[in-house]
Amino acid sequence: MRDNQPRTISPDTLPEVITRYLTAHRAHDTATALTAFTREATVIDDGNTYEGIEAIGEWLDRSATEFTYTIHLASAQQTDATRYIATHHLEGNFPGGTIDLRYQFTLRDGLIERLVIEP
Repeated sequence: MRDNQPRTISPDTLPEVITRYLTAHRAHDTATALTAFTREATVIDDGNTYEGIEAIGEWLDRSATEFTYTIHLASAQQTDATRYIATHHLEGNFPGGTIDLRYQFTLRDGLIERLVIEP
C-alpha cells in the first residue's frame, strides 16, 4: 500500500487531460469530456460506479441536467506521478445547497483511467 502524502499544487499545473475534462464538464460538453478518458475508464460518483466510455457518457449527460449549480476549482494536489486530486466548491439547487467535492483522478497513458468523486 502506498501512503504518499498529497502535495498541494497550483490548479493551473494540473495535467492538460484533467483540465480538458473539468472545462468540458463545466460547459456540459460531453463529447469533449469523453476524450479525456480511457475506453475502459471507471467513474465512481454518489455511490454509483460507471464503467466504460458509454456509461460515463450517460452519467455526464444526466449530471449536467439534474441540478443547476456553480462550480469553482478551490485547490489541487498531486499524490504521485499518475494521481491528482482537484477539490471543487459547488453551490446550487441540490440537497444541502453547498458542498466541497474531491475529484480524485488516476491517469494512464495520458488519459483518465479512474475518477472518484466524493466529499
